[in-house]
Amino acid sequence: MLTPILRQPLAQMAGEQVEVFCEVLNDQVNLAVWQRRLPPAITDFATQLLALDEPLAQTLTLELPGADTEPDLSSLLAGYQELPGHAAFVADVGWLVGAFACLVDGRRIGLRVRALDKAMCPRFHVDHVPLRLITSYAGVGSQWLREGVMARRRLGDPAAEPEDAALIERAAAGHVLLAKGEKWTGNEGGGLIHRSPQPPAGERRLLLTLDWLA
Repeated sequence: MLTPILRQPLAQMAGEQVEVFCEVLNDQVNLAVWQRRLPPAITDFATQLLALDEPLAQTLTLELPGADTEPDLSSLLAGYQELPGHAAFVADVGWLVGAFACLVDGRRIGLRVRALDKAMCPRFHVDHVPLRLITSYAGVGSQWLREGVMARRRLGDPAAEPEDAALIERAAAGHVLLAKGEKWTGNEGGGLIHRSPQPPAGERRLLLTLDWLA
């Protein structure tokens, strides 16, 4: 018989300084949120990009053989280079990639950027990855639950999800989440319970995710 993992309490940490990222390395923490404010140039770029109302989904695998390697983001949203703020957006994504890779000593990072007009993962769930960075550059932010709000054994059951909005934590546009998944060593059974929210009617969100691949 397997011995159950005793891990209480799991905690989520948040702060307005980027140093909060380091908290996710602690065994008892499964989420660190950098509550930053985006520069106006990046906010304007994201807003204009979404206003084009075009389908948008791009995936890149970034190879970073050394700690000082700059990610090659020359193709990132290359079709929108004429929009004001494109260079600032790409530079910001590059900085996040570098910080994420440095934190975990990553050599291969998976990047996805998408414009969404509906919830990508509408049910509360856990990710089967080691660590994922999630941020909305425009539109609604991701939602998550504090430990104990929902029984993990009932993940995927709509009847088990909290109905009280006060029990659901919400990120704002610009906030950067580092969420541990089930494949983080020592975090088995402790992946962050979260979901992708439904944007208001007529609105979209610009979502970036980074995954630690190797």
